[in-house]
Amino acid sequence: MNMRRMLFIVIPLLFILNNAASFFIFQSGRTVQQSYNLMLDRVLLYKQIDEKTGENLRAMSVYIMDRSKQSLASYQNQNNELKRLQSSFAGQRALASTELTVRSFGHLLDTFVIQEQAVMDALSSRTPLAYAASYAEAEKTASFIQEEAYQLIDQELSYYQPFYRKILTQTEVMNVWGIAVFITNTLISVLFAYWISLRITRPIKELVNTAEQISAGNLQVAPPRMGPHDEFRILSEAFGQMQENLKQLILKEKEGLEKDRLVKELELEVLQNQINPHFLFNSLNVLSKLALIEGAERTSDLTVSMSNLLRYNLRQLDRPVPLRDEVEHAKEYFVIQQARFRERIRFETQIDDAGLDVLVPVLTLQPILENIFVHAIEGMEEGAVIRLAVQYSPDETRIAISDNGIGMSEEVRESLLHYDAERPHPREDKEKGHSTGLGTRNVFRRLELFYNRKHMIDIQSEQGKGTTVLIRIPASGKEEEHVSPTDRG
Repeated sequence: MNMRRMLFIVIPLLFILNNAASFFIFQSGRTVQQSYNLMLDRVLLYKQIDEKTGENLRAMSVYIMDRSKQSLASYQNQNNELKRLQSSFAGQRALASTELTVRSFGHLLDTFVIQEQAVMDALSSRTPLAYAASYAEAEKTASFIQEEAYQLIDQELSYYQPFYRKILTQTEVMNVWGIAVFITNTLISVLFAYWISLRITRPIKELVNTAEQISAGNLQVAPPRMGPHDEFRILSEAFGQMQENLKQLILKEKEGLEKDRLVKELELEVLQNQINPHFLFNSLNVLSKLALIEGAERTSDLTVSMSNLLRYNLRQLDRPVPLRDEVEHAKEYFVIQQARFRERIRFETQIDDAGLDVLVPVLTLQPILENIFVHAIEGMEEGAVIRLAVQYSPDETRIAISDNGIGMSEEVRESLLHYDAERPHPREDKEKGHSTGLGTRNVFRRLELFYNRKHMIDIQSEQGKGTTVLIRIPASGKEEEHVSPTDRG
C-alpha cells in the first residue's frame, strides 16, 4: 500500500474515532443537561407559583386597605402573572411519583384563584366585612400551596438523585474513555507521523547516498530498491537510467578518445614518413617528365602513381572519404607494387558502383593490401592473385579483400580479430615486414569507432590456400549525419 492510500485511510479513521468519542461525551453531557433543565424548570415553576401567591395576597391586602386605582392595577398585574404561571403549570408533564401531589397542587392553585376572585367580588358588595371570610380562606389556601410546593421540590430532588448519580457515573466512564481515546489517538498520530517521516526520509537518504557515490565516480552502485507502489520508485528508476546514460556517455567518450588517439598515431606515423612533401612531390613530377621525355613511359606512370599515393597518404586523416577514393588509392598502390613483383602477381577487381558512395575512414584498404604483400604472397614465385570485391545491398556494402597466399594460423586470425588486445610495438612491425606500421588492427579498430558498431570484420583463412578479409559497411555510412564528430573534423 502506498503512502497516499495509507494517508486516505488512517487520517479519516483517526478523525472518525476522535469525533465519535467527542460525540458520545457531548451526548452524555447533553442528556444530563436536558434532565437538569427539566427538573430545574419544574422546581423554579413551583417556587415562582409559591412566591406569586404570596405577592397576590399582599397586593390584594394593600388594595383592601386603600382602595386606590394604583393598588388595584398592581393587584391585577400580580393576578395576571399568577394566571400565566397557572397556565404554564397546567402544560407541565408530571413525574409518575409526583402525579398525585401535582394534581393536588393544581387544585389548590385553582382554589386560590377562585377565592381571590370571591374576595374581589365581596369588596364590590355593600356589606363592609363580606370579604373577610373569603380572604381568610385564600390565606389558608396560600399556606397549603407553599407546603405543596416544598413537597414537590423535595420529591423532584429525591426522584432525580439516583438518576443523576447514574448519569454522573456514566459521565465519568465516558471521560475515562475520552482520555483513553485521546491518548490512543495521540500515540497513533505520533507513530503514524514517525512512519510517514521514515517513508519519506529513508528513501531520500538512500537516494542522496546513491547520488553522492555517483558524484564520486562510482557508477556501479545499485539504486535503492523501492516497492512497486512506492512513490519514490520513479525517482529510483530515474537514478538507474541516469547511471546507464552516464555509463554510455563515458563509454562513447572513451571510444572518441581512443579514436582520436588512433588518428593521432596515424598522423604521427605519416608525419614521420614525410620528408619535405612539397619538395618530394616536385621532385617526383620532374622525374616523371624526364622519364617521359626519355621515352620511359612505364617509369613515368610509376612515378605519377607514387606521387598520387604519397599525396593521398598525406591528406587529413580525421575526415571520412567515399569508398570510391579508397578503391582508386588501392589501385594506385597495386600499380607501385606490381612494378616490384611484375608478372608474379595479378590484381582482380569486382566493383559494384552503387556501393562506392559509402563513407569510410582514410587509409582503410591500403594497410590490408600492404599486409597481404608483406605476409601472404611475398614468398610466392608466381601465380599470386589479389582480389578486391565490392557488393552493394540496401542494408550494407560488403568489401572483400582476398588472396591465394600462404594463409594464416587460427592463433594469428584470432589475434587480428581481437584487436582490443595489446598490440606489438610499431618498431617490431617494421622489423618484421617492411610495413609502414599502420596495421590491420588499427584499421579494424577505426572502423568500429567510426560506425560505432562491433563485429564488422570477419577473416576466413586456411594455411596454404589464402585469406579473405570481409568488411561489412552499414547503409547508414552513406549519410553524413551518421558520421562520428571526430571523423568529420
